[in-house]
Amino acid sequence: MSSQVYIAFDLGAESGRAVAGVYDGERLELRTLHRFPNTPLRLPDALTWNVLRQYAEILQGVSLTVREYGESVRSVGVDTWGVDFGLLDARGTLLTNPVHYRDHRTDGIMESVQAMVGADTIYDATGIQFMPINTLYQVIAVQQQHPGLLELADRLLMMPDLFHYWLSGAKVCERTIASTSQMMDPRTGQWAIDLLRHVGLPTHFLPEIVPPGTPLGKLRRAVAEETGARDVEVITPGSHDTASAVAAVPASLGSDFAYISSGTWSLMGVELPEPMINAHTRTLNFTNEGGVNNTIRFLRNIMGLWLVQECRRAYAREGQEYSYEQLTQMASEAPAFRSLIDPDRRDFLAPANMLEAIRSCCASTDQPLPETPGQFVRCCLESLALKYRWVLEQLESLLGKRLQVIHVVGGGTQNRLLCQFTADACNRTVIAGPVEATAAGNVLLQMIALGELKGITEGRDLVRRSSEIVEYTPQDTDAWDEAYGRFEALLD
Repeated sequence: MSSQVYIAFDLGAESGRAVAGVYDGERLELRTLHRFPNTPLRLPDALTWNVLRQYAEILQGVSLTVREYGESVRSVGVDTWGVDFGLLDARGTLLTNPVHYRDHRTDGIMESVQAMVGADTIYDATGIQFMPINTLYQVIAVQQQHPGLLELADRLLMMPDLFHYWLSGAKVCERTIASTSQMMDPRTGQWAIDLLRHVGLPTHFLPEIVPPGTPLGKLRRAVAEETGARDVEVITPGSHDTASAVAAVPASLGSDFAYISSGTWSLMGVELPEPMINAHTRTLNFTNEGGVNNTIRFLRNIMGLWLVQECRRAYAREGQEYSYEQLTQMASEAPAFRSLIDPDRRDFLAPANMLEAIRSCCASTDQPLPETPGQFVRCCLESLALKYRWVLEQLESLLGKRLQVIHVVGGGTQNRLLCQFTADACNRTVIAGPVEATAAGNVLLQMIALGELKGITEGRDLVRRSSEIVEYTPQDTDAWDEAYGRFEALLD
């Protein structure tokens, strides 16, 4: 057969890319044709996303792919990070620039809403981990700080849904991205209307929720003319990037595994057929997000490589430019277990200077202060691996069984030191890859929607035979056991 091409746009917190998934009937090859920075824009009133720049890059990615592959291009889908959104008026005009989840407009709102209606009420209705960045608290911030704006809004579209609207004209919300909002009932896959009314929010702007793999129609005529695309479908993948990444986990059928989608955030969990919502899961702050193939992604959000990214940025501001490879090498040479932190401390969410935030945390817990780049990065990586162990133990306790293997997918698989630390800390085999799991999962959902694949099991088989997979076995577990005892004492 002639190769078929599917365009996956994967937008992360640092960068975005257009990836051509080229399928020859046997293997799937992922080719990055366009990469672009995704830099927030600081306006006088808020930290925002440069959404028009993002959309222009998407159009350029379509153009480049069509120029390369012509009429072999069959479809396009967009995935992004969760929780952020845009508001449209009745004419489909964007009312304001989408605000970045690390903006401080939600400071204190989560706590005030919990005090008003009760944390158990919110969790019982949504099954979602409490994080101050969640869409629920962002929408309440809009209501409090910009009176009248919600009344002007005709539709609220999550970030990938906004791009799908501009590409196709369809104003819908895909289920996996809707589930990150803490505004959706994971049992029904519909908006938690009673909760939203209970907290005093209007609901007239909420769009229809559709499942991943939904065809939205062809590219709008204006888009097709600008990009040169002909007869190209717009299809919702797992529009939350983690949903697409988990779709591409190269696990064999029936295996008991945990996954970590590793990038700016680390999302660690399991696939379940139904949500798990009870007092215990609420206390442990686990989340029930929508997955592909009618599954639930039962997981914890962990701060992830954001810690390292911000250390690197802090050094760059001081005039010291390091690559990630250099920082990881220096970390490998630094002393083990000198200083540890809880990666999920609120102090690390949006600090002015990550180095100072880590120093302050170590000082408050009577530990040696990191001094060198290697010591800072080793502190971050060891602490992440130990937090993975803590989450793994909670998962196994809740499920009542041992998870035999940890699949790590996404950009974090390129950090071999963190992968080895994860195997060591958790005393589990770690299977790392594919690196481009999110793009692969995005493409799989497009292929399933168009009938090229029969389902997700066949898709994972395709990923397994098409990708480079690296296996890590545990080492020096006694030292990690001792460090884990110190780490547990740091947790709230």
